[in-house]
Amino acid sequence: MTKKSTKRRLSSIPPDSNRPEDAWLPLSQQFAYGLQHVLTMYGGIIAVPIIIGGAAGLSPAESGQMVTASLFVGGLATLIQSIGIGFIGSKLPLIQGVSFAGVATMLAILQGGGTINSIFGSIIVASIVGFVIAPFFAKIIRFFPPVVTGVVITSIGLTLIPTAADWAMGGDEETSGYGQVSNILLAFITFGIILLLSKVGSATISRLSILIGLVLGTGIGVLMGKADFSEIGAAAPVALPELLPFGIPTFDIASILSMLIVILVIKTETAADVIAVGEIVGTPVNSQRVANGLRADMLSSAAAPLFGSFTQSAFAQNVGLVALSGIKSRFVVSAGGVILVVLGLIPFLGEVVAAVPMPVLGGAGFILFGTVTGSGIRSLKTVSFEGNMNLIIVSSSLAFAMLPVMKPDVYDAFPNWFQVVFHSGISSAAIMAVVLNLLFNELTAGNSKDPSVFAAKPLRYLTPTNLKDLREGDCFINGKFVDCDGEEIPVIPDEKEDVVKTAIENGKIAHTSEIIHVVENPTSSGIVSPSIFASEADGTALKQSTENSNGVHEKTTRSGSERS
Repeated sequence: MTKKSTKRRLSSIPPDSNRPEDAWLPLSQQFAYGLQHVLTMYGGIIAVPIIIGGAAGLSPAESGQMVTASLFVGGLATLIQSIGIGFIGSKLPLIQGVSFAGVATMLAILQGGGTINSIFGSIIVASIVGFVIAPFFAKIIRFFPPVVTGVVITSIGLTLIPTAADWAMGGDEETSGYGQVSNILLAFITFGIILLLSKVGSATISRLSILIGLVLGTGIGVLMGKADFSEIGAAAPVALPELLPFGIPTFDIASILSMLIVILVIKTETAADVIAVGEIVGTPVNSQRVANGLRADMLSSAAAPLFGSFTQSAFAQNVGLVALSGIKSRFVVSAGGVILVVLGLIPFLGEVVAAVPMPVLGGAGFILFGTVTGSGIRSLKTVSFEGNMNLIIVSSSLAFAMLPVMKPDVYDAFPNWFQVVFHSGISSAAIMAVVLNLLFNELTAGNSKDPSVFAAKPLRYLTPTNLKDLREGDCFINGKFVDCDGEEIPVIPDEKEDVVKTAIENGKIAHTSEIIHVVENPTSSGIVSPSIFASEADGTALKQSTENSNGVHEKTTRSGSERS
């Protein structure tokens, strides 16, 4: 057996696979990058069991058991999602963990007289329903073009920034040290370390910048008195997960109906995460792959209560880590899943990881969540905003994403089901973007040719001596300048520029094609749209000026056009 075939067999890579997510790294690197994923999401995965355990009146030991169960189940869920079992699992670098989407509903169940077992029962039933409808839900893939996915990815990053800020301040508002300057300073130090490590010439150090930054930040936190290792070693060295540790789940109709809404929210977010990471990795994602990812979520969520955990979903912050590190292999995430399973079996190791100070995680979060936002903006860069309503789709959806972030009580007077859905900025943005894209780009009946000022294409013209409006993608063909869309950019004499500016300000020019007519007939009261004929002399002068002054020439601009 050849070395190449051995690698394929060990990594489960199909012989003809050239997908970036199927790359196989050396084992040591896979676990190093996998640990980086675990450290990125560890604070999030333990937060939900701590919150719900406290609200349910569980003892510290029982809450700790719930934390361990969440680590164990999260690891198994990650392995199912990244490696895949038949039609279950997207086989993408997505790490799974307890979803925040259900916290409000679970607290409402407890406040309404329910118990922890009522929560577990509602999760089991709702997740089974979610598993069954996964193929139908995945059909929404056609309603996620770049204008939608870009909005969702951007909103994921923007809505996570407050979480990073909370971590930077200390992570717990009820502690006396929350918001201290020293906490925020530690976060900024970690942030600076990661930036410096990202800049170094070594690709390995740059890619491990988050992990190294967390380690160094924790070391500095020890010196500042921010890290507490006193509890390490208190738990048993090895603890196998217990089946039904809190008793038999109970099933309440109202709780199940409430949890069904949570499941729909989780499915919306997971579908967005699957599509988002597919774009970041550069691999095709169709409705079948989305359905496989949703099935993995729902199977893990249905099994989680059996061990004392909650609904599972893909962690959005780890999508940012994939973009930031450039490591696209799903097997790196699988290694992270193995680490989570081990942490769930060995509470001692979990205690070590839990000792990372929250401000250190906050400093890393600034970069991670900011990178998610940047990835969304990069996706939106591919969207055309001219001659359509995409600008209003993006702006309105992002506004709805930020409403519950900037004003958390904005929906407090609404029904509980509405709060569950729209209190998540990600869900708000996803729903709004899908609906508006459907309204403006799918249901085209009744759309006018020029429906709104938001659809207007910016007016452009050039003069022989002023090249500030020359952009990448413009090209000089047959004596004329055209933009990346193939539309001609008129060239006007320098002395006519004031005439054109005045006409634009007075509303006499509404389209680029009208500029030359105004130049040739400045006193005309009527506006028509004749063909544009820029003089060869002007075109030649502009071309020469471009070559001499800016170093841009026909070959360069043509290359820019081809790239676009």
